[in-house]
Amino acid sequence: MNSAFFKLHADLPREGPGETADVAWAAEIAGICPHARICDAASGPGGDIGALLRAAPEGHVTAIDAHAPFIAAAQARFRDNARVRLEVGDMSALEGPFDLIWCAGAVYFLGIQTALSAWRAALAPGGAVAFSEPCFFIDNPSEGAQAFWRGEGVVVRDAAGIADQIATAGYQTLATRRLSDVAWESYYRPMEARIAALKPGAEIALQEVLDEAEQEIAGWRAHRAETGYLLSVVRPL
Repeated sequence: MNSAFFKLHADLPREGPGETADVAWAAEIAGICPHARICDAASGPGGDIGALLRAAPEGHVTAIDAHAPFIAAAQARFRDNARVRLEVGDMSALEGPFDLIWCAGAVYFLGIQTALSAWRAALAPGGAVAFSEPCFFIDNPSEGAQAFWRGEGVVVRDAAGIADQIATAGYQTLATRRLSDVAWESYYRPMEARIAALKPGAEIALQEVLDEAEQEIAGWRAHRAETGYLLSVVRPL
């Protein structure tokens, strides 16, 4: 992650779209108990940790991210909470057992089949995975909707395609739902404020990052009816 990119993202409360209602919904679908053991895989700065703790009021959250500064940011928020463990690590090598593995917008770095296969051994009996994945919501997405994801280097499927990947990995889909506009704006509005603060006097490398971020925000707002994230709750067969 280059320094200009991190300068933009360093102070953001979350590293992708999401809202507390997503966590509560997924926990209910998964049927986790109050003392559940939860992993927040690719946690970023910990934007979902609070909601995960509320979903399991007597449980424990292990948050793992490969980027040490994000874990440091989460430590600043949760270092005094005995129910949270924060680790710099590889989300493909989780060590459970966990009753729920939560992964917001990062499974595509591994691929659905690879991630679910890797996480099977880390799930406790009856455990579930909840993950959000880029998705096209219409059969023929516009060029603009397709271009929104192009820079991410990710294969974007429709809901049926995501379900096929889940089934091929040997999991059943318990339920799905789209991330709402609230979830996206919870990510983008703090980013817009950060962009405005950084723009005056920004060097060329940083200005390029800021311009790209503004284009991303505009792209999602223009095509949000066509594409976004699909949140799936799944369990091994």
